[in-house]
Amino acid sequence: MKNSSLPKQAETVVDGSTEEIPEAIRDLPVVTVASSRPSPRPGLFWKMLGLAVVAFCTALAINYQFGILSPKAYIPLLEPTPEPKSSTASSPSPTPSASATPSAAASPTASPSLPDNLLGHLPYEEAPAAELESITPDGSHRLRKAAAQAYQQMEQAALASGVSLVPISSFRTVKEQEGIFFEVKAQRGQVATKRAEVSAPPGYSEHHTGYAIDIGDGNMPSTNLNVSFEQTQAFQWLKDNAAFYSFELSFPKDNPQGVSYEPWHWRFVGDRQSLETFYKARKLKKS
Repeated sequence: MKNSSLPKQAETVVDGSTEEIPEAIRDLPVVTVASSRPSPRPGLFWKMLGLAVVAFCTALAINYQFGILSPKAYIPLLEPTPEPKSSTASSPSPTPSASATPSAAASPTASPSLPDNLLGHLPYEEAPAAELESITPDGSHRLRKAAAQAYQQMEQAALASGVSLVPISSFRTVKEQEGIFFEVKAQRGQVATKRAEVSAPPGYSEHHTGYAIDIGDGNMPSTNLNVSFEQTQAFQWLKDNAAFYSFELSFPKDNPQGVSYEPWHWRFVGDRQSLETFYKARKLKKS
């Protein structure tokens, strides 16, 4: 065997065309071997997508809480104002409104400081005859004992000062008040409201209590039961000294009862019973 023929044979095989390659080998598909290193592009895409989703959700949360990114940023600020109104008007408001309605309706009745009155006059009970005491020698004028004693002391003190206090009217029964109110009203042709400005209806006069008295000036009888009485020495003395004897003017100017000014009408408030009669029972409100 000759070794010199081997190179030629190998050369022939290498330089030969594909025709010499078996058909089965030529028909095999060309397989491209992929690199074992993963491509960086898919991972980077998901990371960027995740960051975008997080940023979007964060922006939505900030916009929902503070309204920074939304063009309607002021709308959430305006919502709290109507919300309390709707909540108040929905359930609680019917209850207060119902209670407010009667209070408003009751206020006109309660607004006058006179709880129970007739034409501005308050109801008074007639004093028992056993509790009355005369303040004049003939017994024509009587007051409750405490008031009678205080008046007599006041009259003596005024007389010592040269002032003559004269009792014009003191205790009156309900029957006597009926004549004074209704008969005089008819004689003068007065309506009830007009008559009530100067005289109380029966059952509503302070004279029923035995604590009230009409006083005149013995030196100027023409001023009796007249507003001009305030110009007399008797009135001036009473104005300065009556309180020392627990007497006060019943119907001063602009009095809460709306009764005409009566400078001659005084009442005793020197003990608990008399004080409650004219203040506690009437429940007058101080202005």
